[in-house]
Amino acid sequence: MVDAPNWGQDWSGTMKNNAAAVFASDPERNTVFSIHMYGVYDTAVEVRSYLGAFADAGLPVVVGEFGDNHSDGNPDEDAIMATAQSLRLGYLGWSWSGNGSGVEYLDVVTGFDPGSLTSWGDRLFNGNNGIARTAREATVYAGGGTGSGTAPNGYPYCTQGSSTDPDGDGWGWENSRSCVVPGGRAD
Repeated sequence: MVDAPNWGQDWSGTMKNNAAAVFASDPERNTVFSIHMYGVYDTAVEVRSYLGAFADAGLPVVVGEFGDNHSDGNPDEDAIMATAQSLRLGYLGWSWSGNGSGVEYLDVVTGFDPGSLTSWGDRLFNGNNGIARTAREATVYAGGGTGSGTAPNGYPYCTQGSSTDPDGDGWGWENSRSCVVPGGRAD
């Protein structure tokens, strides 16, 4: 994961302008870009423009941090969440709990208690385009391995079963590449 410069907000456009070259330099194409959306992204136009540039270029990007308020400006969390959903991008609302130094408003819950959502936490989880309405179980956790073919996560199933998985994590190694052990944790 490549985090943007300028405290993650990329107001200079450095990451956006160089992302294609960085992505192309990774022979595995295993790079994702992360933007922090705070005060620089206080309008829907700015949010859509930035995220749309990555989507239009076919480059993987996530909103690696954002909140509903910030000391450097009021981010448009509605636009961030709606745009991420419409472009099928991930986002991470910042942060669970424990912020200090005047940014406690970024806490999603009070006192690390999952039963005590803050107003920001309630918006993030239960609001329009929130996690409760948009989250889907990743196919890698859906199970259903058959022992042949391709797992839902795109990796081939191991043909030698659990003998290729000495640490029990659901991943094996065959034919010089990773494979999914049928019925294992990665299946």
